Amino acid sequence: MLSFPRPFRIATCATLALGVSLAQRGGNDWMTVGNDVQRSYWLRFDGKISEQTMRKPGFELQWKMKPKNVTRQQQALTAPALLDFYISYRGFRTLGFFGGSGDTTIGIDTDLARLEWQNGAGTSMAKPGTPACPGGMTSTITRPTQVPYPASINRGAGRANPARSGVGEPFEGSVILKQRMAPRPAPPAPPAPAPGAAPRRVATPPNPFGRTPLYVNAITGDGMLHQMYVSNGEEPKLPLQFVPAGAHALGLTVFDGVAYVATVNNCNGVDNGMWAINLESKTVSKWKATGKNIEGTTAFAVGPEGEIYVASGSQLVALSEGKLEQRAAYNAGGSDFVSSPVVFDAKGKNYIAASTADGKIHVVDAATMTAVTTSGVVAKPSYAVGSLASWEDEEKTRWILVPTGTNVTALKLVNNALQPGWTSKEFIAPVTPTIVNGVVFAASAGNAKGAKAVLYAMEGMTGKELWNSGNTLGSYITTGGLAAGGGRVYVSTVDGTQYAFGFYMEH
Repeated sequence: MLSFPRPFRIATCATLALGVSLAQRGGNDWMTVGNDVQRSYWLRFDGKISEQTMRKPGFELQWKMKPKNVTRQQQALTAPALLDFYISYRGFRTLGFFGGSGDTTIGIDTDLARLEWQNGAGTSMAKPGTPACPGGMTSTITRPTQVPYPASINRGAGRANPARSGVGEPFEGSVILKQRMAPRPAPPAPPAPAPGAAPRRVATPPNPFGRTPLYVNAITGDGMLHQMYVSNGEEPKLPLQFVPAGAHALGLTVFDGVAYVATVNNCNGVDNGMWAINLESKTVSKWKATGKNIEGTTAFAVGPEGEIYVASGSQLVALSEGKLEQRAAYNAGGSDFVSSPVVFDAKGKNYIAASTADGKIHVVDAATMTAVTTSGVVAKPSYAVGSLASWEDEEKTRWILVPTGTNVTALKLVNNALQPGWTSKEFIAPVTPTIVNGVVFAASAGNAKGAKAVLYAMEGMTGKELWNSGNTLGSYITTGGLAAGGGRVYVSTVDGTQYAFGFYMEH
């Protein structure tokens, strides 16, 4: 039997532990609605998906399944939170966590398309609800995450080349060890915060030898917040009363021991606004919307220092972390907002972008809450854009993607001005795009008149179509939206079917 030197064994174990720890703490996992708390819809790195691999055959439907759930008022399954690499007593697994409109939380092994666990009755609540107030589970479920921007990782080419052994050359040792142990340049120092802003926070590096329970969080139609083990869906703690029963909750997000959610549409008489609950003290804080509603499909976004940004009426409001005290507000003038905000950085400064009912995109300096630039008319006037997406290419150009009602339009932020980038082909009610390793995935949602949804992949910098799903999707999209991770793109349709597209992998 082969025997390896003890230092080699120690180094190998440390490397594996670091990789596992990064995976289990969301190093590149889709953690919450929009992927990160900034709601960018941008997955910075993927080992399989790239422009190069998408130009070749092989990206196709991997599986579809229909978990037990009851569709309520055009609501079915939420987009998932993902855990790409999890080690348990059952071995290595990749997991996805879906919210069902019938107050159901669902855990799926996304490698094997196998149901792992399911919580909740899986049936509708007593009241049928309305389109504006459907009842049941209305918010995407989430994993606890951090507020700093996700780490930038060099874009990979995906698996376009033949597999290479990890053994390495003679006397060099493992390729993985060589990559891990190679000296790396020190990261650039973070830019100084703007006057009056909180110090810029840095993501806490994972402890490769630590072992803490991993949770997934959901809020049910009775307003209760549930904290469940990712492994089996069990709740080690009693659920917490977070918002009043019957509220329409959106954007559930957990970071730094506090859960946040928005309530919209005055459902069951509940005020429209933001809510926060400290998971340790169980103290609830609340902020009431200044306008008629909270706008957009993700409801709010979070800056890299923990500040909360929410669009209500014609105001884009900055709220303090935890207590939700209003710090400042930007006023868009005579037009109300019709999307939730997206937060991003460019040249060391933090910006917020959101769309207004006149079809324009506003970019705001997050530190001062003052206008940076406003685009011309991009979206159809009065169209509910819902949410934007944002990413940065290899040349450090910042892109903002807008579902306009008839297509997806890409804008570039150059010298504090929005410039036209590209426009996609015509879509039916396009959903917010997702960017994976430089590839833009967008969906034509279809409609109840018989038009089925279609998923597209496009070059991020040109909009050139690389692939589409054809007639694969059997129905239309309403509220599920897109998510991505682990070489797959996920989309659900109104009939409660979950689809996973990707490259074939042996199991």
